Amino acid sequence: MKESTVDLCPVPQEQQPIHEYEALKDTWFFCWATLKLKQYYSKLAWCGFWGWLIAAPIASASFTPYRYPLKFAFSSIFGAILLVALISIRMYLGWSYVRNRLRKDRIFYEESGWYDGQTWLKPNAMIARDRLIVSYQIEPIMQRIRITFWGLVTLAVVSGLFWLSLK
Repeated sequence: MKESTVDLCPVPQEQQPIHEYEALKDTWFFCWATLKLKQYYSKLAWCGFWGWLIAAPIASASFTPYRYPLKFAFSSIFGAILLVALISIRMYLGWSYVRNRLRKDRIFYEESGWYDGQTWLKPNAMIARDRLIVSYQIEPIMQRIRITFWGLVTLAVVSGLFWLSLK
């Protein structure tokens, strides 16, 4: 019976990019990007709400809500946007790490500790499989996160411009 190239892989299972991908998409936080669009934006809106709850007292210390209601509103909204943007960046970095590991034709791994790293050349079948996963699974996720991030940047810039125009 012929063994597959995956069976001959010397890389510990938890360090294999395919298993890192599976683990990442099953985690509580990183799976948000794999949800349906409505659920994804619902999670981010919920984080934005909590960000606003954190930012509102800080904004109210600078701009009393009854004297400067618009400056207070734009400042607290900016704080909420900032939290969601940081969450988006973290999500992007996690998916980017796995994407890069899947895309490469060599896998760097550690056998027993940080001091004895090795590199293993993937067989062609594994390279093809991993790059298909990148193209059809990970790239759409990363595109969604990029769109979200740039939408948040645009919203922050528009809010900032409105804030600056206030007297």
